[in-house]
Amino acid sequence: MLNLFKRLFPGSSPPSADWQPLHRSPAQERVRQEWLAQQVYLNWMGPYFKAYHYQKAGLPGARFRVQLAREESRRGAVFMYDPSIGPGNFQHLFDFIRDRVLALGYHIGAADQRTVQHEQYAETTQKYFLKPQPNDCTDTGRCNQRFGNVTLDLVGINGQPGFLRLLSNPFTDDIFTAPGSFDELIDAVFNLPPAPPEVEELIGKYKKS
Repeated sequence: MLNLFKRLFPGSSPPSADWQPLHRSPAQERVRQEWLAQQVYLNWMGPYFKAYHYQKAGLPGARFRVQLAREESRRGAVFMYDPSIGPGNFQHLFDFIRDRVLALGYHIGAADQRTVQHEQYAETTQKYFLKPQPNDCTDTGRCNQRFGNVTLDLVGINGQPGFLRLLSNPFTDDIFTAPGSFDELIDAVFNLPPAPPEVEELIGKYKKS
């Protein structure tokens, strides 16, 4: 898994493959709306938030694995899949994180997916490219970039989830306000209360959705 992680991390150069539009079927969306209404996401948002800060502090004991990511001017984190979550829940979590970023004043610039066939495995990537709303400017005339452009990926191997990757890429041009930090983005997206027992019991219902 470590070698695959290195191959899939930004900076690798997989064989070229065409990106296709990412979409959800009506049936998938109905299940997702039910998942949202029942707040199943509470099972993982807080624990991943804690795991991120444990990783930053170099502390052991986090329930889930998170790796810090840094590529040129971009900052980010990789949230590793755990079998206790299930592919269905992880897929819904991917879209939920997208929605949390959108609620911060973003819109979807692109939503794509592709599958690259390597020699020994198939790598599938679903990607959202999220951009700050272009019409939100301060009294000074500088456009509010919030956290810059945000990229969210769900990467899987041979049809099984591997990890979620969240990256922010702030603008440096003077026409923009100073960006918020990546820690602030993580706080705004992931810092949610723990799941009550009745919500924990719903994990199995959506594992394979």
